[in-house]
Amino acid sequence: MPPRIRLWPRVICLRTTPAKPPPTLHCSYASMATVITTPAPPLGQAIRSASPVLRYPPTQPPSYKPPEVRKTQLHRQYQSLLKSSPLILLFQHNNLLAVEWMSIRRELASALAKTDAERQAAGSEDIFGSQIKIQIIQTGIFASALRVVEFFPPSEDPLNHAQNSSNLKSQSSLKIPSTTAKPEDARFTHGLSRHAHEVASNKKLKLELDPLLSGPLAIIAFPTVSPQHLKTVLSILSPSPDFPAPRRKANPDYHEPSVQSGLQKLMLLGVRVEGKVFDQEGAKWVGGIEGGIDGLRAQLVAVLQGVGAGVTNTLESASRNLYFTVEGRRMDMERKEKGEEEEEK
Repeated sequence: MPPRIRLWPRVICLRTTPAKPPPTLHCSYASMATVITTPAPPLGQAIRSASPVLRYPPTQPPSYKPPEVRKTQLHRQYQSLLKSSPLILLFQHNNLLAVEWMSIRRELASALAKTDAERQAAGSEDIFGSQIKIQIIQTGIFASALRVVEFFPPSEDPLNHAQNSSNLKSQSSLKIPSTTAKPEDARFTHGLSRHAHEVASNKKLKLELDPLLSGPLAIIAFPTVSPQHLKTVLSILSPSPDFPAPRRKANPDYHEPSVQSGLQKLMLLGVRVEGKVFDQEGAKWVGGIEGGIDGLRAQLVAVLQGVGAGVTNTLESASRNLYFTVEGRRMDMERKEKGEEEEEK
């Protein structure tokens, strides 16, 4: 056997000698000695402490519900979507499979890309087909967010007023006077505040979309009102004689079983345009505007020009009639004067 080596534990000795104080530096001057002293604080500051400065990110003020909860984030997301989307299509879906959703989204993106290519070839700069997508929503949270957007006045939002104030010296933080750290403070009236929560919980406030906000829903949000893009979406997701679906020769992928079975489970409920609610016929009317928004503007210009021409003719007719009357009277008087002169001769 190998020999055993005994390892004895080390003894750590701690020195108890006191530490030497740091050396003191003495500055001597030949002519004078300078002594620097700190002035005493004011008496008011010594008696009472200064009020704390409440700071938080300007994009995320204190919310009534916990901000890390998914429902709170969905509520905020739906509010932003409703405020930034003037045109929203509302669909009801019934047990669509993942393959069917993927196929529908693929065909919708392909059709919108073709529409953007046509608009770009025509010289239009409004290319936003890639921003139009179909997404599934939580019906209850969406209804609550819509109630906040419709009935909660943003003009009375002191937070927006404070953000626009010139007294804010820091862009990374926000300060509102007379506020506390509690989200229930009456000064906070943003979309996730306690006041907005009370408005969303008030069931007495009725919406035009209340009859449609039930069951599984999906929406398609448009960044602007575009009849051409709306026509493309309706022809893909809700084809009709006014908006026919693409033919098999032009787009064979559209007629795949996964796409057709998914479209049979989708039903168009209505559309929200600039805060107004329309049914299926109203959606078809908006999508059927010839030439899109440019065509609508051209029609409006033609109507205004016609009205202007009519007003101009009406105003000119009075002066024209007066001119003809005066000229007729002048010619009549000249004839009478000539007749009298001939009789005298």
